[in-house]
Amino acid sequence: QVQLVESGGGLVQAGGSLRLSCVASGRTFSTYGMGWFRQAPGKEREFVAAISGTGSATYYADSVKGRFTISRDNAKNTVYLQMNSLKSTDTAVYYCAADRWGAPTISTRVDSWGKGTLVTVSS
Repeated sequence: QVQLVESGGGLVQAGGSLRLSCVASGRTFSTYGMGWFRQAPGKEREFVAAISGTGSATYYADSVKGRFTISRDNAKNTVYLQMNSLKSTDTAVYYCAADRWGAPTISTRVDSWGKGTLVTVSS
């Protein structure tokens, strides 16, 4: 398993932008599909975005399509989530996720989770 550490969360006004980062341990990062999930207070954890090991394929939840961009730098063992045009409904704890078999689009496929980073969007 890989160890994942997220950063980049914070407080931002609606319409603003944030970039989340997730650094993974280990030398096999490029073989893992990576993703971001989020959990708002009182709600279940939900899929946000995912990317294949090579970065050639990306997937997005409908709620963030066109506003968020997932990318990765395998040389730095890092996956990013660029979030633009943020809304109050994007407020949540964002979790980085790794899947050894492909891009994780459902939580049951996730092998490793980060501890999360809080994003708060004020309206």
